[in-house]
Amino acid sequence: MIIDLMRHGSPIGGKMYRGHSIDHPLSEQGWQQMRDSIGDYDQWDQIITSPMLRCYDFAQEVSHRHNIPLQVIDNLKEVSFGAWEGKNADDIEQKEFLAFYHDPLNNRPAGSEPLEDFINRVVQSWKTVLQEYHDKHLLIVAHAGVIRAIIAHILYSEVMGMYKISVENGKISRIEITEHSGPVLKMLNGQINNL
Repeated sequence: MIIDLMRHGSPIGGKMYRGHSIDHPLSEQGWQQMRDSIGDYDQWDQIITSPMLRCYDFAQEVSHRHNIPLQVIDNLKEVSFGAWEGKNADDIEQKEFLAFYHDPLNNRPAGSEPLEDFINRVVQSWKTVLQEYHDKHLLIVAHAGVIRAIIAHILYSEVMGMYKISVENGKISRIEITEHSGPVLKMLNGQINNL
């Protein structure tokens, strides 16, 4: 089984905390980032996506272009950032911002989704996908937080380890699962032709 995890490209509106209440579509740069990452690659058996426009629109384009089935999974939405949604780092009080990045588990933005709840919903969706598509090649189009949660899960990382994983806009991380080795992360932030 091969799973290509792709982060959405840059959305319109610039850099900000969107979570799942701000549903901006991709910018032209975002479309280009994603298109550059996959080129003409069309070897997926199934495409799975977050319902958010910044993921769904591109997944739908690839699905239609290559006649690949598409499934939307609501639980692959980004973590909710509560009061921070719609804001960028400069809009947030520095003390609050630094506390979050030093301990994101215990210093959540006001009204945000508890990190454990987010991880549980993503991991449960991941396990369901593995059972349903156990011998397929998948493209999952999702968000940085979702991809980090999946990678941290397969690496048996603690929650803080999630925030040490870099996931760039429009890039792909590949996970290969064999009967003998279990999940193996092949490469982070690659283009499909380099994986």
